[in-house]
Amino acid sequence: MKLKYLRMIRSMGENTQLRDSGEWSVYIVRCRDASLYTGIAKDARARVERHNTGKGAAYTRTRRPVRLLYVKSGLTRSEALIHEARIKRMPRPKKLELAKIPS
Repeated sequence: MKLKYLRMIRSMGENTQLRDSGEWSVYIVRCRDASLYTGIAKDARARVERHNTGKGAAYTRTRRPVRLLYVKSGLTRSEALIHEARIKRMPRPKKLELAKIPS
C-alpha cells in the first residue's frame, strides 16, 4: 500500500506542466443503483468506459453500468480537484440540478 502512494507522489512531480494544463474534466455518473459518483479525468468519456469495464473506481465496480450525466472540461488539475470537492459536498438534489436532471 505504501509503495502505491510513493509512486503516486513521485509521478506528481513529473510532467507538471502537462498535468496542470487546462485538459482536465470533472464528471458525474449515475450508477445502476441510482447513486451518483463524481470524479476527475483527462478524458471523461474514456474514464466512464473504464468504469463500465470494471477498471474504474472501486465504488463503481459493483454498480455497473454507469451513465455520464455531467462534464465540465477545460480545467487545470487544481481547478478540477476543487470543483470535484465542491460537487461532492452538494446534496443529491443540487447535483442533479447541476446535471439538469429532475430529482
